[in-house]
Amino acid sequence: MVANLLDGAGLNIRDVAERYGLGLQVSQIFERASVSTLYPPQQEAVAKGALDGRNLVMAIPTASGKTLIAELCMLKSVLGGRGKCLYIVPLRALASEKYEDFRGKYEPLGIKVGISTGDFDYADPRLANYDILVATSEKVDSLLRHRAKWLAEVVSVVVLDEVHLIDDPGRGPTLEVLTARLRQVNPAVQMLALSATVKNADEIAEWLGAELVRSDWRPVPLRKGVYFNGKIVFDDGSKLKLSTGAMDDLTALAASTVREGGQCLVFVNTRRSAQTVATLISETIVTLLSPDEKEKLAAVARTVEGALGEPTRTCRELASCIRKGVAFHHAGLHHVQRKAVEDAFRNNLIKVICATPTLAMGVNLPSRRTIIRDYRRYVEPYGQVFIPVLEFYQMAGRAGRPQYDRYGEAVLIAKNKSEVQALFEKFIKAEPERITSKLATEPALRTHILASIAAGYVSDEDALLDFMSGTFFAHQYGVTDVERVVQRVLDFLDQERMIQREKKLLLATEFGRRVSMLYIDPLSAVILRDGLSGAISKAPTEIGLLHLICHTPDMELLYLRRDDYAELEAFFLEHAEELLTEIPDGRKEPEKFETLLAELKTARMLQAWINEMREEDIHEMFGVGAGDIRRAADTAKWLLYSAHELSSLFKIKAAMAPLRKLEQRVRHGIREELLELVQLRGIGRVRGRNLFRAGYRKISDIERASEQELARVPYIGAEIARSIKRQVEQKIEPEISQPDI
Repeated sequence: MVANLLDGAGLNIRDVAERYGLGLQVSQIFERASVSTLYPPQQEAVAKGALDGRNLVMAIPTASGKTLIAELCMLKSVLGGRGKCLYIVPLRALASEKYEDFRGKYEPLGIKVGISTGDFDYADPRLANYDILVATSEKVDSLLRHRAKWLAEVVSVVVLDEVHLIDDPGRGPTLEVLTARLRQVNPAVQMLALSATVKNADEIAEWLGAELVRSDWRPVPLRKGVYFNGKIVFDDGSKLKLSTGAMDDLTALAASTVREGGQCLVFVNTRRSAQTVATLISETIVTLLSPDEKEKLAAVARTVEGALGEPTRTCRELASCIRKGVAFHHAGLHHVQRKAVEDAFRNNLIKVICATPTLAMGVNLPSRRTIIRDYRRYVEPYGQVFIPVLEFYQMAGRAGRPQYDRYGEAVLIAKNKSEVQALFEKFIKAEPERITSKLATEPALRTHILASIAAGYVSDEDALLDFMSGTFFAHQYGVTDVERVVQRVLDFLDQERMIQREKKLLLATEFGRRVSMLYIDPLSAVILRDGLSGAISKAPTEIGLLHLICHTPDMELLYLRRDDYAELEAFFLEHAEELLTEIPDGRKEPEKFETLLAELKTARMLQAWINEMREEDIHEMFGVGAGDIRRAADTAKWLLYSAHELSSLFKIKAAMAPLRKLEQRVRHGIREELLELVQLRGIGRVRGRNLFRAGYRKISDIERASEQELARVPYIGAEIARSIKRQVEQKIEPEISQPDI
């Protein structure tokens, strides 16, 4: 039947829905999204058995329809009663995007769509009730550690989005191990691996026992070129002369796109560059906006300016750019601000986004023209080196908006004439690098080997090596190459009393099981255990506990600036007696001492956060943005929770109460006196402090106040006043995880 369908000019979505029992309502959902005929790579996927349950790897360009095939497979499984589906993504932002898309389309069919991206110490059984669950790699790995039985019993389709990130040293090992584990516990599960162009997609397909669909076909043709001296030379031999006037190169390229009705993405290396370039370009783009666009952009600007409660200089700078039709986008922004920028770009209000390369990692923001200004990056100890070709392809692939553009353009900017040809050879004519496993390192294997033993997936060394033989690393290099690393990791876990070895038998101790479920690096657990043992002899202090968690490999440290050293050394001398870790000798171990200073800087930033320093002042003092503060606070909160759990396990009572209070303070960014108030939904550090200043210091004070009195408190207003009064009067269970401001 499929062969007959393919004999025509194109495979019709209605024919596919009918052939595979999906029903008219499903085809109508896709037709409303302007999908009536399948693209050639999608047709090939159907022909190769994707809808018959075959494993599949799709390595095709961005916007060529990878997700549609995954959706059809999931719908067939759910509507046909085969089982539930798991859609795995690398980033929380991408999880939210997919969740909103799937929920909007499929809940009218009675399909329950869920999302899960956090809380790694709890395998919520309610997740099994969703027909389609969108989750990050880390969350799925956590569920597997908690032996969520439904992953093996009721999941029939697993989608691995952005599977090329197996090559990433940070995220790759988790994605690789959870893939091998899902195949181990559920051999019949259908695996669908999605990615843009991957040089060795055939290797990934062989590893997964999958059919391969590899294609360069795009719904919107892409021209790649190099710009120099007012002219773009493209890979198809064509040339485009721009009227630059007095404009700089970036503004000329962006403005010419907008004048023709397109949108533009500009990629630069650093946050500061993104902000500087956005401000520069905005002065020209604002002249191309209609009055209606300016009015709508002003509303977006108000959203981003007020996202933190108290606007910082970065908030004001972003809002100013947005009013002029341009935005910058990087990890230092608050997630509310990033989402507002992305939505306004999708709605064609923001015309140009200036971004760091993280934007290219999966978030769906196509533009007519993508400009890559910075194609070199500083890498120690080599200095300035070319970025990977794969990264160039990821950025270039954002060019060309389906349903909007007849073509897309990816443009590199040459700094001189001789560089034009060099950029063609290095990027445009080059193939992306081969994807390789990053699993066989001790830091990567420590956590996954312990998890395998603690969750009972392996019981002896032979079973462990047998599991390792199912990884992508073993597929590429053979399991022999990883055996030595496995033995070193087992020695470490045995020495630190996380496992017991009886000949080849492997058993997790109570300590090992708890560490695995807490989802922290076993080395972090050792550091926390040993540091907290010092709390038996001396009362732990705020800075002592904050430094302890910053001493773990799970905490990302702040960068040391040249003028930080003297101040941090003075801070160290003042607080050395409070530290719970071994202190390196600065003369004998200068590198370790420099790391200590970076740990102290990070701890001081967290201390400033919990002592309610204004975010603008934190930004100025530590060189971090709102997004950085919240990522650090999220990690710190989890490590403090883990430290409390280990204190309970090892009966270190002196540390338990301080850790519990500190965790709550880090969660909200507050002093201890606000802990009671922030139990109310919608009350965070800014509103809580304003209530406190107005005399409402306890929940009983709010109970006695009227809505009108509460509404007069800054940043409260009538709606929040009504909400908190209702919570107090009805004894609503407090929800403390996600306060507003």
